[in-house]
Amino acid sequence: MKFTQTALLTGILGLAAGFLGGVSEAIAAEKIVLTYGPLSMPVPITDLEELAETGEPSGPLEELLTLANQEPAAVQTTLTDSVPVNLVVLDLALNSLPGEWVLDQIGETIHPPSGTGSRQALRSAIIGAASDDNEITLLEVMQAYPTPELIVRGDRLLDTYNRLYEILEPLEALADIFDEDIFR
Repeated sequence: MKFTQTALLTGILGLAAGFLGGVSEAIAAEKIVLTYGPLSMPVPITDLEELAETGEPSGPLEELLTLANQEPAAVQTTLTDSVPVNLVVLDLALNSLPGEWVLDQIGETIHPPSGTGSRQALRSAIIGAASDDNEITLLEVMQAYPTPELIVRGDRLLDTYNRLYEILEPLEALADIFDEDIFR
């Protein structure tokens, strides 16, 4: 039986994403400590999911957004706007030196309580977020992050989304090159 390099790499990534997806479901962020400057409040991830779905904050999230003078619609958009990605190209990109730099930048906004961003955990969360639909949202990254608690700097979320989009969106053009030229 002959496998193309594309089929083999796609299969390996699919297995890895499935494994990582299983891990992130077992150990996934349930509580987000959301910060806006000096304001900080633990928020169940279900409150962020509700905001993403309905546009209406509730509970501690509503209180925090009011205190931080944040518009719920703007936060909803930042959480749910997606970046299209090719899983193979994404994996290759995140496992490169520039990819590690990107992970470090995102890790300044989204990281575990220890205060230090784990590249492997963030890489896992991003791949896991993209594995089901070849798109990434910041909410999906938070949902897939393999720790029960996560620190998210709300005041930097929009900048992080913009940086992620600016870096990952052009990679879509590379996906065509990989599909057509390199793996033949």
